Amino acid sequence: MSDVLQSLSEAMANLAERGGASVVRVEARSRFPASGVIYRADGVIVTSNHGVERDDELRIGLPGGDSVAAELAGRDPGTDLAVLRVAGSALSAASWVDASELRVGHLILALGRPGQSIQATLGVVSALGKAWRTGGGGEVDRYLQTDVVMYPGFSGGPLVAADGRIAGVNSSALVRGVSVTIPAGTVQRVVETLLVHGHMPRGYLGVGLQPVRLDPGLQESLGQPTGLMLLSVEADGPAAQGGLLQGDVLVTLDGLAVRQIDDLQALLAGERVGKAVTVRFARAGALHETTVTVGQK
Repeated sequence: MSDVLQSLSEAMANLAERGGASVVRVEARSRFPASGVIYRADGVIVTSNHGVERDDELRIGLPGGDSVAAELAGRDPGTDLAVLRVAGSALSAASWVDASELRVGHLILALGRPGQSIQATLGVVSALGKAWRTGGGGEVDRYLQTDVVMYPGFSGGPLVAADGRIAGVNSSALVRGVSVTIPAGTVQRVVETLLVHGHMPRGYLGVGLQPVRLDPGLQESLGQPTGLMLLSVEADGPAAQGGLLQGDVLVTLDGLAVRQIDDLQALLAGERVGKAVTVRFARAGALHETTVTVGQK
């Protein structure tokens, strides 16, 4: 038994050492530094947005001990991710693993570098779920919860799978009292968008909404119980330009049902910004269609 434990102990220590080669210290707030992950070898760093409290005078503590200046490339409060750049090259970039390869009960390590050296905490994948929307409106590809203890400064650091690949970026700001990880797929999508735009484009219709129950006839024909009533329509906004009026009830956008406000928010993701979409709506008990060009919020 002692040999088994010694072998496991050595394996976990090696895992922390390998993973730590891609973990940096992020000095971007007045209190305890946060951690970050080397996303690309040419100096792209991903970290937690709440760990970057200022836009300038940023520094990164590299695994080798050097401290270098960094600049903010973009941030997305919705997914609690931020991207920084540092000068230089030949950094040790992380290798990512998709959350679909994880199972509840898998051993994982959470790594952080709030000081000079790497720190680690051991845990298991405690819950996996479907895609979800954060309180800030961010789209996360999959729910990934662990039982690791998020020590001060661990936010923005990686969750490392048993094979050494990184499953995502840890955050203590998205769900109170729960250790959640932004999975690799979401991290990669958000980072690539931030590198291009500096922010996450989000669609905008210029309306105030409230879910309402549809008339029985519409429920039967549409196969959905509710739609979204327009409580207000911004003058010259995208909805107004598409001919929508206060009191209209949206039932589909781009052919997809909108039953609750979350449904519409999910459909107004970045890829629809600037595009003309078909909107189906109820007015005075009858169904109509119009075309709306989605604005950018």
